Amino acid sequence: MILEERPDAQSDGEVSARLQAAGSVLKGCDPLTQTQHSWLQSQRTRICQQISKELRMRTGAENLYRATSNNQVRETVALELSYVNSNLQLLKEELEGLSSMADMEQPKGEGVTVPMIPLGLKETKELDWATSLKELISGHFGEDSTAYEAEIMELESLRQAMRTPSRDEAGLQLLKTYYSQLCFLDMRFFSPARSPVLLFQWYDSLTGVPAQQQALAFEKGSVLFNIGALHTQIGACQDRSHPGGAHHAAQAFQKAAGAFNLLRENFSHAPSPDMSAASLSTLEQLMAAQAQECIFEGLSLPAPATPHNCLAQEAAQVAAKYRLVHQAMAQPPVRDYVPPSWTTLVHVKAEHFCALAHYHAAVALCDSSSTADDELPRHEQVLQSPYSPESQGLPLPQQPEERRKLAKAHLKRAILGQEEALRLHALCRVLRTVDLLQAVLAQALQHSLAKYSELEREDDFFEAAEAPDIQPKTHQKLEVRPSSLSQIQVVDIFHRLAAGLKEGDYIVSVNGQPCKWWKHAEVVAQLRAVGEAGVSLQVVSLLPSPEPRGTGDRRPGLLGPGGLLKSQRECGFQTPAPMHASPLPLLGWSRKAKWCKTGGRFQPSAGGDSGTCP
Repeated sequence: MILEERPDAQSDGEVSARLQAAGSVLKGCDPLTQTQHSWLQSQRTRICQQISKELRMRTGAENLYRATSNNQVRETVALELSYVNSNLQLLKEELEGLSSMADMEQPKGEGVTVPMIPLGLKETKELDWATSLKELISGHFGEDSTAYEAEIMELESLRQAMRTPSRDEAGLQLLKTYYSQLCFLDMRFFSPARSPVLLFQWYDSLTGVPAQQQALAFEKGSVLFNIGALHTQIGACQDRSHPGGAHHAAQAFQKAAGAFNLLRENFSHAPSPDMSAASLSTLEQLMAAQAQECIFEGLSLPAPATPHNCLAQEAAQVAAKYRLVHQAMAQPPVRDYVPPSWTTLVHVKAEHFCALAHYHAAVALCDSSSTADDELPRHEQVLQSPYSPESQGLPLPQQPEERRKLAKAHLKRAILGQEEALRLHALCRVLRTVDLLQAVLAQALQHSLAKYSELEREDDFFEAAEAPDIQPKTHQKLEVRPSSLSQIQVVDIFHRLAAGLKEGDYIVSVNGQPCKWWKHAEVVAQLRAVGEAGVSLQVVSLLPSPEPRGTGDRRPGLLGPGGLLKSQRECGFQTPAPMHASPLPLLGWSRKAKWCKTGGRFQPSAGGDSGTCP
């Protein structure tokens, strides 16, 4: 996040431009499109509210049933309880159906590829920044709050726009811009001693249950979650039938996994299930598995052709990752709020890619009959002994007939795996409606059956031994890539508010070292030696009294390589002492700014005061 330098003075034209920009639709915002994610979110919220109402009614009826001794009243309450329990069961089934609909995104393109699992965005209500910020600007900073109406309107417009981002890079840029502004607000307005009185409310992306907190970290964490969720939507709609689409999809899922990893490591007290540590860990594993699947799809495309032994290990790697995701989804508390169709789809993919691994191993064994002897050992690395998984692989049969029998054994496991995947697919009511998934599974089964029939002979009276497992291995290292939040150029909306140091401010520490008794030349020398790492200054400002007398104007001091803070003596005047002491106490505040020598820009740190969110 790079803060661009602007002049402190703000002309009428700039204010008008700000007001015009605040009233217009920002780039990357798509408010006119009611996406399926938003519709599902509103429906889940409605059902959860009805469930909460029915639960309260059931609790009251149970209390009345235990408290009364009148048999007629007990019979009436028992009938009411049965009615409430019936309504609860219907509402839970409806909620499960809606949650399961949360989009197995159909990829674009003519190629037949397996659908992916994207995440819906967290929804939020409108927020009134004006009241709290104006009170803080006038009370804490001692400035006229009406002079910052344009900035407040710009902030509110930015937040309103980021509620409905478009599903592309412009939408990501919008979310990242708002996240960067939250980092600026965190450093400027929020601290343990004072902060605006704001209540941030967001809805859970999986259950629709609302949660609210006053901490700005909740707002930052929810925006970061939406950044990861938007990456999943972009990755799921890519055309993976060509190498470029598969590569872009893999990158998108890796960035989504990075966003969830960053959120899990920095956000501690989760107010909603989707932002709990267990849920974020599961989502991170899911996105990493889908990224690995995209890598496999890119390698399995016709051109350039990848050897089947490599594809066998790549498919085994995908299957191993999906098994881990399935185990995580089956454990409480994640299984209580993850859509059951997601769990089933992950299980289907684990079986499907395990079967593909055996299919490609069988094809590699069939092709090895025509390869040179010096190329045979590389096939041995594909096979894994079921009795010693740590071994380097089973010896490859040297005779073509033995390799044919081993290939049949692998094809048998491939056929059984694809049949199991189709069985699991048929058991899930939601997955049965996904025709593309069934087509992919049926096509893979047909390929295995056709290859098995080619190897079948009339004199095969004995079945081959059980085929060994395939060693998982990837030839393209998967990296969890966090979103590039620190690389976008963002202008601090409130850069005019207490911008830099002003005459009358007192520097009390430099980089944590008290400088109360330092000479002016020593402080200047420390500031001149500032490099790209920046400097941390602790400054004490004297707030003006309600009726200031003879304080004069506060002209901004200069901080930078060209002109460091000019003292009152250098300016050639003395500030007169106030006629009476201000009833307001001295205000201590700290700011860490990074001064870049090239470009003259401040770069504030992205960390917040709360320490719970990046």
